[in-house]
Amino acid sequence: MSVHLVNPSDNSFGTAVITPRWLFVLAAATPAIAGDPILIDESLEQIVPESITPGDIVGISVHTGNALRGYEVGRMARKRGAWVVYGGIHATLFPEECFKLGNAHSVVTGDGDIAWGKAVVDCMNGAPEHIYDGGRIGGTDFLAARWDLMPKDKYMWASVQTIRGCPKHCSFCSVWRTDGQKPRQRQFQSVIDEIIDLRRIGFRFIALADDNFYPVTLTDLRLAREQGNTAKVEELTAIRDERFALMAELAKLPKDMVFFTQITMEAGEDGEYLDAMRKANIKGALVGVEAVTPEGLKAVFKDFNYSGEALARQLQTFKKHGVHVLGSFIFGLPTDKPATFDATVDMALKAGVTFAQFVMMTPFPGTVDFARWEKEQALAPEMVGDTPITRYWLIPTAIRPKMFTPHPSMSSSEISQRTQKVWDRFYDWPSIWERSACTPNLKARIAFMFLSKLYRQMYAGTGISTDSARRKKSKTWARWTAKQCRKLFSSPPMPELQSPVWDLSFVRKAPVFLQPALPVANGPFTVLSGD
Repeated sequence: MSVHLVNPSDNSFGTAVITPRWLFVLAAATPAIAGDPILIDESLEQIVPESITPGDIVGISVHTGNALRGYEVGRMARKRGAWVVYGGIHATLFPEECFKLGNAHSVVTGDGDIAWGKAVVDCMNGAPEHIYDGGRIGGTDFLAARWDLMPKDKYMWASVQTIRGCPKHCSFCSVWRTDGQKPRQRQFQSVIDEIIDLRRIGFRFIALADDNFYPVTLTDLRLAREQGNTAKVEELTAIRDERFALMAELAKLPKDMVFFTQITMEAGEDGEYLDAMRKANIKGALVGVEAVTPEGLKAVFKDFNYSGEALARQLQTFKKHGVHVLGSFIFGLPTDKPATFDATVDMALKAGVTFAQFVMMTPFPGTVDFARWEKEQALAPEMVGDTPITRYWLIPTAIRPKMFTPHPSMSSSEISQRTQKVWDRFYDWPSIWERSACTPNLKARIAFMFLSKLYRQMYAGTGISTDSARRKKSKTWARWTAKQCRKLFSSPPMPELQSPVWDLSFVRKAPVFLQPALPVANGPFTVLSGD
């Protein structure tokens, strides 16, 4: 019997930019009695069906974008006699879909750090439950990943999580609904230990894979004080102090380390915080700009962001404090006009954004936008074949529409074409070369150039054409580029690097499972609490 953990993907590039963290965390959550799990990241290479044998346990994590492929893997695994367990954000939102279309035996909803181990043991005993509710665990229960199981020379960046949840309520985002609005913060000592483990094996580029690295704003503190809410002030101050403690420890790590994270625009008003990020070698952050007009920001419940010239100045503030921005912009908002596309790319270039992504408006399940759209569609359902448009992730990619919600003044084709032109303009060679000047040396500048082109290729899609030959050629080019980029990001291991001596008695370890009394498949097991 073997445990397989699968990250489904239709596109395999042989090399990936960032490690899918959940894969290695659930590896840590897998009970020792089940042996080391077999990890399959299909963004590298697709699963080999013959590797699945009767009695194996196959865990599949799905988000909306890879759900269709995930269900295909699940059906294959069950047909070969394996136990099939789903998890992930999409499975949390649509558990019954996993049973109906993915042939699941079980679904883990919410956090899997604890629940996954229970599901594995029950499958080994031949009696898995229908649903395992992982809920929202506290920060002390977050598990460190099993990086010792990572394939060598496949990833450019590793990933470490420091916090889950986001206090904001953006209409296009599901995080605050699925992970909650109360930040759940991991103790900085366990974060540092995990980062040191990664540097030992040769990773110096690490993504801090957080929903929002800036969970407490200066405005939050000011409002709590004005309301005379002492308890709230103390709570927010404790969260903020923990952030600074983490960054102070990051600053003590080898100076060649580079971190990247995700924060909100409001951090641009907090010079002290940005300076701490710079000292901690957090060189960049994905910042959700979304729209460059007041009307667009209001449409996505993000009117706490600036627009126009004030937006450009705030984005430049990040750079002045040594934090480079990967700006995220959305096209297809009801307020968008043809001129919006040029205005957006002009703003991104003027503000000195180092990287940018330009995405078409997509109503993701669990968001306010999706709920509103689903309600509208109920009055006059639109179908693609036999599939309602509100279940677009179940439509094969070759015939899946590029936009799902109608725009008041532009067609989906026009929005798609204009979006591609924005990608092309921002990522043309002269623009990339100019931005690459932010790097310290020629090697880094070359890496920046390659990574920029690779990012555009992987995340802008393959253009508006669905021609299979064009898509195949694009994937081949991206696969070659990814391989070259990985070489540029590789670093020599530092096995001599030591962790500080921490008191980690409060940090949860993975549950301990005793071996069965007899080596019989599906025999009784005794589970000991690891809390």
